[in-house]
Amino acid sequence: MTAGSPDLSYDDLLGLIYEGPLEDRPWQSALPQLRKMLDAQVASLVVRPPSDEDQGAILNSVRPEPGDTDDTLADPNAWQAASYQEEFFSLDPFVNLPLDKVVALEDVLSDKELEESDYYRHYLQPVGLFHILGVDTAEPGGMLARLRFSRRSDEPRFNAEERRLLEHIAPHLRRAIQIYATISRRTSERDIYAGAVSQLAVASIILDEQARVLSANPVAQVLLEQGDGLSLKGQWLHIEGRDINKELQQAVANIIRAQHQGEPSVVRALRVPRSSGRSDLGLVVRPVPVSKWSEGQSSPSAAIFISDPDLHESASRQTLAELFELTPAEANLAILLARGLSLAEVSDTQNVSQHTARAQLKSIFAKTGVSRQAELVRLVIKSVASLG
Repeated sequence: MTAGSPDLSYDDLLGLIYEGPLEDRPWQSALPQLRKMLDAQVASLVVRPPSDEDQGAILNSVRPEPGDTDDTLADPNAWQAASYQEEFFSLDPFVNLPLDKVVALEDVLSDKELEESDYYRHYLQPVGLFHILGVDTAEPGGMLARLRFSRRSDEPRFNAEERRLLEHIAPHLRRAIQIYATISRRTSERDIYAGAVSQLAVASIILDEQARVLSANPVAQVLLEQGDGLSLKGQWLHIEGRDINKELQQAVANIIRAQHQGEPSVVRALRVPRSSGRSDLGLVVRPVPVSKWSEGQSSPSAAIFISDPDLHESASRQTLAELFELTPAEANLAILLARGLSLAEVSDTQNVSQHTARAQLKSIFAKTGVSRQAELVRLVIKSVASLG
């Protein structure tokens, strides 16, 4: 099933293709092996095609020079990659191929037509490339991938056996692209939601089926590092005070047990005192929804959300101003009121007279449609300004 003398077997190569979505640089292991298998000077994988507004995402593997043992992905800032993404993509005649069909450049252009093209004279010729074999594939969500193999002008064209090899590989690449797209979308959604929780100054901790801490957002990490009321003992969350800690462990155990038995579990709320004398923490334990196929000792099973009354969410002055057409001074006053300061305290903090502060508050009322300070505080807290 191979067209040369690759270091890895065909089955091993397919393994690398499917592992690609999990790598730091997608397909950083598979692409060099694909280049070897097709005996190409350059192998390129375009996972996001460039455009006038976007440089796209392109991975390149270049045949090492004699004596060079480094066979990793090429520098993304190298001329060949950077110039294509910035300029020459618009001249490339070898794009928008029929999906999942292996095509060679000579199938599209004759040698004479290629040599007369600006793409060849300004891009391919300077790096000595001439023969190109490629395949385009796409996943249902719309992500398009282009795989290209290039050889020098003094090397042979890609033959029928090599084309057949790429035809065998293409369906596996399509499935791997679909896995990559699915993971990328879910990761983006997760990061958005996790970021929103952090910006709202809510600490979140995820526990597995053994009640071990799997992850903690930045707000939770700060609380755990402070060790004031909450801390980590090994891999387990611990609350100061034997009785309250026992309540937490029992609540987590009940939630996990209910999940195992397919029964509804009750959300538990606890108040966590702090030895420093700071305000008590508010803590909620709730189950993490799981599917029947995701069970395992390392699966997320319980979520703990913690609020710190002494920690204010970082409402954005600019976002609040844009939402309600406030001036910067008015937006700042609204935020300080929402943090619990009185109008007199705000005027002292801002070094303005109370008359000025009252005038600003009156203007805020008119712009936001509220008539009382309590209503304004509620409006600010419930607005999206904290997510700005």
